[in-house]
Amino acid sequence: MSAISYPLPAAAVEATLTAIRFDANGLVPAIAQQFDTGEVLMMAWMNRETVAESLASGRACYWSRSRQAFWRKGDTSGQVQYLRELRVDCDGDTLLLLVDQAGVACHTGRRSCFYRAAKPEGLATIADVVTDPLDLYPPHGHEHAAS
Repeated sequence: MSAISYPLPAAAVEATLTAIRFDANGLVPAIAQQFDTGEVLMMAWMNRETVAESLASGRACYWSRSRQAFWRKGDTSGQVQYLRELRVDCDGDTLLLLVDQAGVACHTGRRSCFYRAAKPEGLATIADVVTDPLDLYPPHGHEHAAS
């Protein structure tokens, strides 16, 4: 994958926004995937402004439903997601962000938010904590409360 230079031209941003089918709340689900390994890191929500900001800055930006606020991944935790490519699915109702994740993606301190698997014995933890969440977030909260 060749590197995309940010910011994207305004016409490219507008064409991308036009192709996205935002829901009644003005949101679209976005899956973040590590660009080189294919590891699925997390799911979050985006709106028009956060898609445009991501394409302008080259950093993944999301919409926090709980705080009703802009959420640039890594501003609180330092675990930045550098955008490598933003893809729109066939229906325009889901986004795939290919990112280069610095550190962990999950507020629990794990690399991925998908660290539990359904097994015959029940739901099992399949990934260990890599970074203590208390080292990532101030005591008043964490950025993943954003989803």
